[in-house]
Formats: sequence, structure tokens, C-alpha cells
Amino acid sequence: MATMKISTVVWLALCLWLSVDLRPMPVGEAARILAVETIAGKSHWYFMRSLLRSLTEAGHTVTVFTPFPDGDRVNYTEVDTSRDFPMKLDMDVMQTILDFGDAFKITKLMSELARTYCDAAYSNQKLTDLMAPHARGRYDLLLIEPLGFDCVSYLADTLGLPVIYSIPSPMITFAERLFTGHVSNPACVSNMFANHAVPGTFVQRFTNTALLTYSMAKTKYDQLVTLFTDPRPYDLALTVNPSIIFQNSHYVTESSRPVTPNVIYVGGIHLKPAKTIPKDILDFIEDSPQGVIFFTFGSTIKVSSLPGHIEKSFKEVLGNMPQRVLWKYEGEMKDKPKNVMTRKWFPQRDILLHPKVKLFISHGGMSGVYEAVDGGVPVLGFPVIYDQPRNIENLVLNGMAISMDLLSTTKENLSNAISELINDEKYAKNAKFASNRFKDRPMTPQQSVVYWTEYVIRHKGAPHLKSQALNLTWYQYLMLDIIAVVLIFVFLVTFVVFKVFKCIKTFTKSKVKTQ
Repeated sequence: MATMKISTVVWLALCLWLSVDLRPMPVGEAARILAVETIAGKSHWYFMRSLLRSLTEAGHTVTVFTPFPDGDRVNYTEVDTSRDFPMKLDMDVMQTILDFGDAFKITKLMSELARTYCDAAYSNQKLTDLMAPHARGRYDLLLIEPLGFDCVSYLADTLGLPVIYSIPSPMITFAERLFTGHVSNPACVSNMFANHAVPGTFVQRFTNTALLTYSMAKTKYDQLVTLFTDPRPYDLALTVNPSIIFQNSHYVTESSRPVTPNVIYVGGIHLKPAKTIPKDILDFIEDSPQGVIFFTFGSTIKVSSLPGHIEKSFKEVLGNMPQRVLWKYEGEMKDKPKNVMTRKWFPQRDILLHPKVKLFISHGGMSGVYEAVDGGVPVLGFPVIYDQPRNIENLVLNGMAISMDLLSTTKENLSNAISELINDEKYAKNAKFASNRFKDRPMTPQQSVVYWTEYVIRHKGAPHLKSQALNLTWYQYLMLDIIAVVLIFVFLVTFVVFKVFKCIKTFTKSKVKTQ
């Protein structure tokens, strides 16, 4: 019996050992990841930084080229590229609207801006050194933010690495075909630069289609012009399509749409657990019986550059509200209302989680949008550029926001909007509903990033996740060749039938005459 028990134990131990040994081996404890931030915008970097922090905390080693260095840490090394890039910080409101406020205008500038950023990225000597033949094999994966056209393939192809894209916005509509192989139907999916969440009317569908057609044609035309007039090495590189796309989207801020299997939504990945709010700000909030309003336009736009009459409207309306106001404002504010606290910086995430925050006045940047959704706070949106109008409209669609045109702001319409958002309970309720949906997901964004990154490395670039549409030319994808063959066939059949009937008719007439 003792011998049988020992044999059983040995057999079970052997089975357990074999079962463990035969399971798919996890990716190495320290996969070597090269990351490159290609745009000098803080909101872009915050998203990339959050992806990288998830990977380093999982034990992977990251080297990143960034214009916003935070400092090295365990498994994490930075290369400062701030001198290479034109910075987009604290921009003047009116100039920003003038340059980028119109969807067609910003589309026209995208190729030029993308080329500027591509040149800036590749001008860094340390990145150039990494692309030398002897440097090949140092890394397992490239994580990079793509631009309006493909210049990142040059780095991936040179290093022989699979690529993961970091997209800190909704899908870049005019580049979706390049990234995923597919083009979203403009009849039901809004352009990234559209001012509607869903194209619900004929006019919206028409303008949405026109914007998509123009942006794709304009981008392709600019590529061809530069290819023949002023080519760069990256213009001639083989295309390396992304294995995975980490996109800063979620179903609260992105209406339901078809996506390819390699597009992974990780919206809100930058969100961190709440920290203690500085005492002076916390006291200001908690000493307000009616709660507080939080007003900021983020790091890109200077609120202090608002036209005088618009700033005056904000001061008068907010100054007459029973709530206290936290207002991110650069410099000293003249005639500051008594119930207003100004700072050049506020701990936005922590403030929006405080239960006394009744309203968030925002420009609609994606980071702030997720912080408001996570905190369940109604939003008064003043979108300025890029994806901001669409971001705010998605919150409007969820019943937790009102969107206003900044340049049309008056004391009356501003007062009405703020009063409605604070006093009508439906906005606060809908904000809580949106917050619950936002938090209800099978795994955290951080877990998704780690899992799919390791998946790509385990499966040698995971080519099986890439759409077969990437192998088709544009006319094959649109089935123009099939349509042409069908039309030719129909034409030939019609022509033959016509000729047959004509011959029969002629024959019949001749037979009648002979009789």
C-alpha cells in the first residue's frame, strides 16, 4: 500500500510537472521595447507614457525617445528629443482657431505637419545610430505614434521589428485604410474632425463623405508630390503594417463602429488612483456649500488668451453662481470674482473625483473627457480643434454634456447652459450611468496593453490579426475591377441580345416583303 501511495504521488507530481512544462511559455521576463513619441503634444505623450508604464510595471525593458522626459527609472530609459520638435503648448485661442478650427483647413495642414514631425524624429542622432546595421537585434518590438502618412515603417523595416501603434485620439479617419486596411462607412461613422458624434442627417452624411474623400485624396496627393520633388529615405521604405493598434477610445466616447481585430480600445489608461488634493484647494472645495465648478482648457490652449468680451462673460456668469469656481488661468486675472480660485495648474484628475464637483467646463481634450466620465461629472464643452468637437458630441449623445461655440458665447447663453447642467438632475444621472459603463470592462486598459504586447512578441508579430484588405490595391478594395467586369459582361450580353433581336426583326421584315 505504501509503495502504491508513493507511486501515485510520483505519478501525480510527474503529470503536474508535464502540464506546467507544456503550457505556452510566457514572453521573456524583460522583452526589449523601443518606443518613439513623434508629436510634441502633452496629451499625446500622456497616453504613450501610460502605455509604457504598464509595460515596465509588468517587467519589460523600455527605451523611449520623447520630447517630454520624466526621468529614468527601473527598466525605463529616456532619450530627450525636446530640442528636435516644435512644441505645441499654451497656444493662443484665436490663432489656434484660425489655423486649425476648420475641418478642411486642418486636413490641408496635416501632411505638412506630419512631415515636419517625421523630419524631427529622424534628425535625432541617437535614433540614427540605432538604425545602423550593427544595432539590429537590440529590441523585440517598436511602439510608436503614427502620423498622417507612413514614415514610421522606415524605422520598423530598418530594425526588422513588429510595430504597435499608439493613437491618443479616435481613429485618424483618412489614415484608417493605411493603418488597418479598411475604410469606415461615412454614412454611419463620423470623421475624426466632424462636429457630430453620428452622421444622422443627409447634410451630415454628405459633408462627412466629402471630408473623408477630400482628406484621403489630399493626403495621397501630398505624398506623391513630395515623393517626386523632395523625397526622404522614409518615403521609399517598405510598408510595415501595425500588429496591434492601441487606441485611446471607449464606447462612451466612440459610437459603435466596426473595427479590425487588431484595434484595441484602451481609453482611460492614463487614469490613476486619486491622490490627496493640496490643502488650500481642498479647503476651497469643501468650504463651498453648493459645490464647485472646474474650468480648464488643458495644456495646449491658454485660457488667458480668450477675447476680452468672452472672458468678461465667463467672469460675470461664474461670479454670480452660488458654486465656487476653480479656474486654470495663466498669470494674474484682473477683476477676479470673489468665488473664483485661479492657478496655472490644478490636479485635474483628483479634483474631478471629488463629490462636490458639480460641473466641468472643458475644451474636450480626450484626457479630460475620460477624467470627467470616470468621475461622473457633467460637462460644458467648448471644443476648439482636432477631435474635440466629436469628443464633446459623444458626451452630448450620452446625455451628460452641452456643447457650445466658444466664439458665440454670450452672458445669457452661458448662464443658461451652466444653470441647466447643474440644476437639471438628468445630466448628473446620465454622467453616473456613463461612468458605470466606462468602468465595466473584462480587463483594465493596463492589463490589455500588457497582454496584447506580449501576444505580438509571442506570435512573431501576430500577422494573423492583420486584415487581408491590406493586401488589396485601392481599386480591388472598392471592388472596382469586379464592378467593371460585371458592367462589361452586362454590356456585352445586352449588345448581343440587341443584335439578335435586330437580326430577327430584319429577317422578319424581309420575309414579309417576299410574301
